[in-house]
Amino acid sequence: GNLIRVPIPALSEERRKELLKVAAQIAENSKIAIRNIRRDIIEDIRKSHKNNEISDDEKHQNENVVQKVTDDFINNIDKIFQKKQSEILDTN
Repeated sequence: GNLIRVPIPALSEERRKELLKVAAQIAENSKIAIRNIRRDIIEDIRKSHKNNEISDDEKHQNENVVQKVTDDFINNIDKIFQKKQSEILDTN
């Protein structure tokens, strides 16, 4: 037939470590991007408060919501990285 089989050897321990480093770097860059977005949003909230567009309570409430969303996304990134780490290190 029309089938071509290409044997792909299992990953070596060295290659697994390299892939794990790449995955860790991607996870860390994602966390940094999320923190930068959080910083920008909190700056906007503080500018609105300074211009008397929102009250003190709204400012604190909005900052808490932004922090909670940030924490949720960072936890998701950590969970995904842990799952990927176990996949990479699994020798089966």
